[in-house]
Amino acid sequence: MMGDRALQTAGPGRVGAMRNWRYIALHAAAAAAFIFLLQRYALNATLESSLLWALTLGVCAAGLAYSQSNR
Repeated sequence: MMGDRALQTAGPGRVGAMRNWRYIALHAAAAAAFIFLLQRYALNATLESSLLWALTLGVCAAGLAYSQSNR
């Protein structure tokens, strides 16, 4: 993949940082969406409870993705 190689050769700069933040946000959004759908439809939880769990696990997923991107 030429795009990945081009971004890696740019070195530690704004392009690499923006790419990491995009993946962190994507990871958080995917985790939040998954837990919301699981809570709301599979477990028949209330909307309030589902949103609260989605927010909580989305923040946890973002923290985990951030810590992994800095290794």
